[in-house]
Amino acid sequence: MYPPIDPYETGRLDVGDGHSLYWEVCGNPAGKPAVVLHGGPGSGCTPDSRRSFDPARYRIVLFDQRNAGRSTPWAGEPEVDLSANTTPHLLRDLERLREHLGIDRWLVSGGSWGVTLGLAYAEAFPARVSELVLLAITSPDRWLLDWITRDMGRVFPREWDRFRAGVPEQDRDGDLAAAYSRLLHDPDPAVRAKAAQDWCDWEDTHVSLAPGAAPRMSVMPPARQLAIARLVTHYWGNGCFLDDGQLLRDVDRLAGIPGVMVHGRYDVSGPLDVAWRLHQAWPGSELVVVGDAGHGGGSMSAAVVAATDRFADQLT
Repeated sequence: MYPPIDPYETGRLDVGDGHSLYWEVCGNPAGKPAVVLHGGPGSGCTPDSRRSFDPARYRIVLFDQRNAGRSTPWAGEPEVDLSANTTPHLLRDLERLREHLGIDRWLVSGGSWGVTLGLAYAEAFPARVSELVLLAITSPDRWLLDWITRDMGRVFPREWDRFRAGVPEQDRDGDLAAAYSRLLHDPDPAVRAKAAQDWCDWEDTHVSLAPGAAPRMSVMPPARQLAIARLVTHYWGNGCFLDDGQLLRDVDRLAGIPGVMVHGRYDVSGPLDVAWRLHQAWPGSELVVVGDAGHGGGSMSAAVVAATDRFADQLT
């Protein structure tokens, strides 16, 4: 990765519905535009996300999606209304940010949930996307959401039993993400905190089979756990506000957009066939499978930098 850099410009963008988004730009003001879509949903952008691009050749845009990071209102507040936070809202936010910054087309990069959002954006606004660089390929399809919240119990049975037991008995055979979402908005702060910890414990369990994978969400401060868990369960409990199978169905809209997808061999919660099927259906895409990585880690960053380096001098 490139050395750490600081933004040369930051700001806030009013996108309506009472939401204000934090954004930042770093690198070369005259460089090739690129936007980074963070994961989660709800994790927020990080300083390391700036480092996947050559700062001499890219104008790098990062922002916190609705209710995440430094955007307001924040999902970690005791009470928060997520009704105006859906995938269509986020797609419109991206267009408003692009127009606000005076960008015609940009490279779109994203990891995990940022992959789903990036693909949805590119299919909705293909004329605004010069390339796609995607890390840890995900899908919003119902079978994959069930795979993560239910079928993964066959891989981690002890941990899944604890995860399932975290919701009321009457909810245990239903949509576990939706059940956790209800708990995460319970009036009792103790109920919210326990649900957030239980959800984050499960996330750290299933996210990777890579040797030495370190816990991340389960050791976060409680308020940050609550914010991310609320947003993830809000999206998963609603099918990510996309039609089932939509991204693969509309993949023909990516024709003419070059893309690199980087996926870890040890990513058990994101089966490799999701990336494989997308690669087969998307002409002009390249799939890079990293043998030492799960849902991130290993040498995945090097593969992403290689992709952005290759695209750096191509016309937008």
